[in-house]
Amino acid sequence: MGSTRTATNTMATKRSKRYQKAAEQVEDRPYSLDDAVGTLKKFPAPKFDPTVTLSFRLGVDPKKSDQMVRGSVSLPHGTGKNVRVAVFAQGDAAKAAAEAGADFVGYEDLIKKVQGGFTDFDSAIATPDAMGEVRKIARVLGPRGLMPNPKTGTVTEDTAAAVLAAKAGADPGKVRQALLGGAASSAILENHGARMLAGNFEPGFRAALQQKDLNVALSAARDLGVVLPLAATAEGLYNALNARGRANDDHSAVVTILEELAACRISPEYKEAS
Repeated sequence: MGSTRTATNTMATKRSKRYQKAAEQVEDRPYSLDDAVGTLKKFPAPKFDPTVTLSFRLGVDPKKSDQMVRGSVSLPHGTGKNVRVAVFAQGDAAKAAAEAGADFVGYEDLIKKVQGGFTDFDSAIATPDAMGEVRKIARVLGPRGLMPNPKTGTVTEDTAAAVLAAKAGADPGKVRQALLGGAASSAILENHGARMLAGNFEPGFRAALQQKDLNVALSAARDLGVVLPLAATAEGLYNALNARGRANDDHSAVVTILEELAACRISPEYKEAS
């Protein structure tokens, strides 16, 4: 009985030669980000695309509403995989999907193409009104994990956002959940969303005043020994906005800083109000 346990434990801890060669290159010391990435690149390459898991110590208390951290990140060079996206839509939704970079956009014509055996795409998105016809090809899409589903965010009127999420390698459903839990469901976006999209930042509540309010709040929090990480992040965004000479724009102009960080423009080129 004892020998069986020993053999089982040995098998569980046995590592491949590739793993052992990689482990030999890792020293028991802290690594800077550049050093860590450089070391990873020296590891023996497997026959598949490897992944790296990053863990971050945020120093926040998720039980407190003002310290919750959620969102999505678009990597500067994507995930390294060219995701082919098919969108079943018509009208404005089809046009928006095409402009967002969808590889295949269509409705009845695309459905017939799939019925004929075409499945050269990695993600499928559909508008709610198109689902009645898309269900005709459920037997083709379903087994491949391509069937659009409202729960995964792939059945939506906002085809452009779904395409961008898929292309970035993000889970459209998780992106949607993150957005619904943040600014997208707030009165801020409801009140200022239109002007953000239009690039209209004529002052209502100036960015300089928003920055001042944040500074006052953070100063008081520091005196009380309270940590406000999200407010500090917002302060950093407004500092960047004001450093660009935009202090007299409406505070909603902060979206332009987010556009720079994401390398993705959602509003027309900014034109200073005369």
